[in-house]
Amino acid sequence: MSQTPTMTPTSISRSDILPMDQYRAIRKEKKAANAALKKNRRIEVGPFATFYFENFDTMWMQIHEMLHIEGGGDAQIDDEISAYNPLVPNGRELVATMMIEIVDPVRRARELAQLGNIEDLISIEVGGFSIPAAPETEVERTNEDGKTSSVHFLHFPFSDEQVEKFCGNHDEAIIRIGHRNYGHMAVIQGDVRSALAKDFV
Repeated sequence: MSQTPTMTPTSISRSDILPMDQYRAIRKEKKAANAALKKNRRIEVGPFATFYFENFDTMWMQIHEMLHIEGGGDAQIDDEISAYNPLVPNGRELVATMMIEIVDPVRRARELAQLGNIEDLISIEVGGFSIPAAPETEVERTNEDGKTSSVHFLHFPFSDEQVEKFCGNHDEAIIRIGHRNYGHMAVIQGDVRSALAKDFV
């Protein structure tokens, strides 16, 4: 007998949150599983920009880790859900945390000062379509001096046809940064593309 495929959850509710004693009992196992999951949800673009594509599982883990580390108890749960639920893909999008990863603080400050509004110049291209990133707007990521943040939260909203192109694997999929001071791209392929295709429901 065939089984109905399990739908990928598109939001986290209080009922998904474990009591901390239960979470701590499985924390080591969950952290190992999360690390393995993230291996196929990470794309480097250029020398120091990395995209970490989020889903229900990565955000579930993030919420539990915040509760574990900060120890705010029941009163903290709603705040954490409100903070991280927007990064769970809604079924017709990919969601990424883009990090500009430069260890040296002097170089990092210099580079960030040259990358103002980089969050508005990022796209995924597939099958003749360009899907521009929609940055989270709750916090302004480029300041009035033109210096950008080292962390950006990006949504890539897909149409049904674009989803079909991405999941079909017949057309090359590319993630592109088009900033004048950081023009780089990377092909989304193999296990990474297969993992991201599961974000569409």
